[in-house]
Amino acid sequence: MDTKTLQDRLLREAEPEYRRFSVSLLPTLDPQSILGVRAPRLRKIAKEMTPTEQTKFLDTLPHTCYEENNLHAYLLSELRDFERCLEEIARFLPFVDNWATCDSLRPKCFGKNREQLSLAIDRWLSDAHPYSVRFGIEMLMVHFLEEAFDPVYLQRVAAVSSEEYYVNMMIAWYFATALAKQYETAIPYLENRRLAPWIHRKAIQKAVESYRISGEHKQYLITLR
Repeated sequence: MDTKTLQDRLLREAEPEYRRFSVSLLPTLDPQSILGVRAPRLRKIAKEMTPTEQTKFLDTLPHTCYEENNLHAYLLSELRDFERCLEEIARFLPFVDNWATCDSLRPKCFGKNREQLSLAIDRWLSDAHPYSVRFGIEMLMVHFLEEAFDPVYLQRVAAVSSEEYYVNMMIAWYFATALAKQYETAIPYLENRRLAPWIHRKAIQKAVESYRISGEHKQYLITLR
């Protein structure tokens, strides 16, 4: 599947109504870069690509549209070689320009390489590119809030200082999830107001909306607004 064949396929799969919906969710993107292809169809295309086609596509950066970036994220998420996955992510992250593509990047091989992943996360958190930072926080949320949890991870996220909306939203999401999974360790960050005011309020909002947090804890969180 060469570039033109892929682009023709994406155009055939595009839906005008879904495109309008996607444009409304992605204000940071040029609307012309969004075709309107649903995620299941992109995942199907990814599965149909041969290994050679996948490698050729991953080597082609930057891409021309939002859907190609998401396809790239889905392909990276399926890589089994951890070192190669890290290398490919390092190449790809500078081109990630929206929250949805960033959040589509969920490499399965990360779960078996947490010690090395932690070192990579430190690099992402200190990166100047906002979506590298968002990705790093998300990986801490996905992989280090249960059996691999260490209180130092809360400190790492709380120390992130950014003016970027999509970074701050991810910090709030992280702490709301931490309240669901590591309540006793996370709650002092809200009690002592260690987060920026907007993040503090948003974390509480998301926690109160969560079905994973008890009613008793929600009532207490409301008093911390």
